[in-house]
Amino acid sequence: MSQHLRVLKEAGLVTERKEGTRRLYRIDPDGLAAIRDYFDDFWNEALAAFKAAAESEGREQ
Repeated sequence: MSQHLRVLKEAGLVTERKEGTRRLYRIDPDGLAAIRDYFDDFWNEALAAFKAAAESEGREQ
């Protein structure tokens, strides 16, 4: 588990706070916002390409 949390921390998706002998992890909203922006752009482009292909095929028939 600690290896996964380390990877998420290095990617900027979680933050870490030491409290005594424990480490508390929390989702970093800025990191998630970057992922959200990426996927929003990805899906917008994918759906636009799908629409263009469907319209092109509709005109060919």
